[in-house]
Amino acid sequence: MLPDIVSAVRLQELDIRLTELSKEIASLPKHIAEIEKKLEAHQRKLDADRAALSANQKDRKKLEGDTQTHEQKISKLKDQMLLAKTNDQYKAFQHEIEFCDTEIRRSEDRILDLMAESEALDKNVKSAEAALKVEKAQVEAEKQQARERTEVDQKALNEGEAQRKSIITSMTPAVYKNYERIRSRRGAAVAEVIDSRCSVCHITVRPQHLQDLKHGEQVLFCESCQRILYYNLPQNFEDLGGPSASAMHT
Repeated sequence: MLPDIVSAVRLQELDIRLTELSKEIASLPKHIAEIEKKLEAHQRKLDADRAALSANQKDRKKLEGDTQTHEQKISKLKDQMLLAKTNDQYKAFQHEIEFCDTEIRRSEDRILDLMAESEALDKNVKSAEAALKVEKAQVEAEKQQARERTEVDQKALNEGEAQRKSIITSMTPAVYKNYERIRSRRGAAVAEVIDSRCSVCHITVRPQHLQDLKHGEQVLFCESCQRILYYNLPQNFEDLGGPSASAMHT
């Protein structure tokens, strides 16, 4: 096989690997951003639950304070009732006491509702805090793995780029130019001929073109997709397979 063809095949294999490395390097920050975004969403939910729990506690404290105020007011009103000089004054005090009692009952009912809500909120907050602690540790571990993976990939990419330059140097400029031209348009620039067909476009190679390719005296292109063609000759008769091959070898 022509040295240029060998180099072109090696270059294509290397380019595929370098592309994979570049994609992985680019994907890792996106992956980290996604898991951090998810973590932030869970943190915001926890903050909302904490705020709701805090508001619940403030409302309960206010209602308890209002209840205490109404109870103190009732105590004063009862003392004042004893000093009432007229029936109208007595009824007015009684009406005020009834109003305070109604407010106390309303506050107590609301406090009970808030206590039930508080239990659920407190449970959610504690559960979310525990889950978030675990998730934060997992995210940090993934971030560390991503940093380590990126470092490994970047090193491999740098080494691959150096190998690529070495391969290019070994190639005939015209062949390399054709390689890059085809690669930029079609992706794969080199194709193996298997069973008399181009392995990429699957079009049958003309017999004479195939014979010329097997002789390996010049760089040939697929007449259909224009990719650089190569053909791997069997190393011995056994590679051809079949009983006749073994018989000929013996």
